[in-house]
Amino acid sequence: MKIGILSRNPRLYSTRRLVEACKNRGHEVQVIDTLKCYMDITSSSPAVWYQGEKLEGFDAIIPRIGASVTQYGLAVIRQFEMMGAYTLTESIALGRSRDKLRSLQLLSRKSVGMPKTGFAHSVDNTKELIDLVGGAPLVIKLTEGTQGKGVVLAETRKAAESVIDAFRELEADILVQEFIKEAGGSDVRCLVIGKKVVAAMERTAAEGEFRSNLHRGGTAQLTKLTPDERATAVKAAQCMGLNIAGVDLLRSNRGPLVMEVNSSPGLEGIENSTNKDIANMIIEFIELNARPNNTKTRGKG
Repeated sequence: MKIGILSRNPRLYSTRRLVEACKNRGHEVQVIDTLKCYMDITSSSPAVWYQGEKLEGFDAIIPRIGASVTQYGLAVIRQFEMMGAYTLTESIALGRSRDKLRSLQLLSRKSVGMPKTGFAHSVDNTKELIDLVGGAPLVIKLTEGTQGKGVVLAETRKAAESVIDAFRELEADILVQEFIKEAGGSDVRCLVIGKKVVAAMERTAAEGEFRSNLHRGGTAQLTKLTPDERATAVKAAQCMGLNIAGVDLLRSNRGPLVMEVNSSPGLEGIENSTNKDIANMIIEFIELNARPNNTKTRGKG
C-alpha cells in the first residue's frame, strides 16, 4: 500500500513510529507537511499538490493534525477524501472532536456519562453559571485550549467568579465543569481503534497540579479497565465517528465520565506505559479497512 502521513514534523515520536510500522509491514510511506499542501479545488478532477508534485495513488492517509492548524488540515483531508483516498480520521469526525462544545453535545445526545457542564460566552449571570454545575470547586476551560492549557481549577466560588469574569474580558467561549474530587487528580486515557479499546493508562497529576497531562509533568501507568469503562470509551469514539481516538475518562462515584475525546492521540505515553505496539495496530487496521471511497462523507462533510 501507499500511505501518506499528514504531519508537520517527521521527528515527532508518533510520526516516527507510524513510519516504522508502515515500513515494517512492507508499505510505501510518505510524511506530508499539511501546511505545505496546496489544492486544485476548481477542477473536475480534484488534486493535492506538495513541493511541486501532484500527490497521487495514495491508498490511505493518516492525519496527525495539530490543534493550531485544524481548519487547513480539515480542508486537506476533505480534498483527499474527494480524491477517493481512505482517511483514517475523516474530516467530519476531526471537526466534531476539535469543537469542544459540539463534541460534548454529541456525547450528551447519546447519553454518554460526563461531568456536569455549562457553556457560555459573554455571560452576565456568572453566579448562575456556577450554580449550573453544582458550585465550587469547579473547572473552567477555554474551548481553544489543548494539553491542559487554558484550564483552571477554581476551588472557591469567589475564585470561580474572578476567573470567569477575566475570561469574559477576553471575549472567549468558556466551559465550566464540575470538579470530580474522587478522581484524585487522575484520569484514564483509553486508546480506541475501530470498535475496541486496545490499550489504557492511568495518568496522575504531578504534586500541586490537578491536570494529569504528561506534558505537564504527570505520570502514567498501565491500568485495567472495567467493562463499563471499555464500553463508554468505544461509545464516545463512535459518537464522534472516529476510527482512532484517545478517550479520557474520570473515575467517579457514578461511573466513568468522559472528559475529552482526542482525534490525534499521542503514542509515546501509552506505548511506553503499556508496552504495546500501537503504531503496528493502527497500520493493521488500515490494511483491513482501506478501500477506495471507503469514507462516510467522501469529502462532503
